[in-house]
Amino acid sequence: MLKLEHVSVTFHPGTQLEKKALTDVSVTIHDGDFVTILGSNGAGKSTFFNVIAGKIPVTSGKVFLDEEDITEQKEHIRARQIGRLFQNPAMGTAGELSVEENLALAYSHSQRGMFSRAVTNADREFFAEHLKTLDMGLEDRLKTPIGLLSGGQRQAVALMMAVLNPPKILLLDEHTAALDPKSAHKILEITNQLIKQEQITALMITHNMKDALENGSRLLIFHDGRITKDFSGAEKSALKPEDVIHFYEV
Repeated sequence: MLKLEHVSVTFHPGTQLEKKALTDVSVTIHDGDFVTILGSNGAGKSTFFNVIAGKIPVTSGKVFLDEEDITEQKEHIRARQIGRLFQNPAMGTAGELSVEENLALAYSHSQRGMFSRAVTNADREFFAEHLKTLDMGLEDRLKTPIGLLSGGQRQAVALMMAVLNPPKILLLDEHTAALDPKSAHKILEITNQLIKQEQITALMITHNMKDALENGSRLLIFHDGRITKDFSGAEKSALKPEDVIHFYEV
């Protein structure tokens, strides 16, 4: 369970550049939730993710993961329990390394808290077995430098890297926005498949209202640094774009 209690973030406080990015945000994300997040640019979505990941400190408030106060915990420590995918498929992967070496780096770090790029035959079989479930032929490209893959293929590998040892929380930061429509659709299919298969608690920022409504079990809408709407269950399932547009500024 992830919980934020009265979290506020102010950049450049006390100066002419002062900006309140989050204001008194309190929310509980339950185990198994798949939360989609909408909001206009500057609404606080990315700051929300950066607070969860430990990339930026809070100005006030607390962050808890499974009832442990992680408010002051460093980003690299949180990364052992919190996975994150970014909009750019190149982020989070090493372009000069092969597919299997990237997977080995992610897997060894999540398993032992240390990095190793050595790939054993057992590792190779393990990676191939998991990549085969994506139905993209990546199991036959283990030796290919990941920088030579298409954007969709590279994002699929990055997603697999994030869930080989399932994190407690998976943050999907507009992870399909830079892909062509066909690749974006495929990555969303894979995302749903892996979240369900591994029973991962996930949050997904998107600017695509259709994707936000059709995916996940819960929808949060951010505006001006606050969560202004929280839809879940049957209420979310019944939502249509025209219902949401009243609360969401594009």
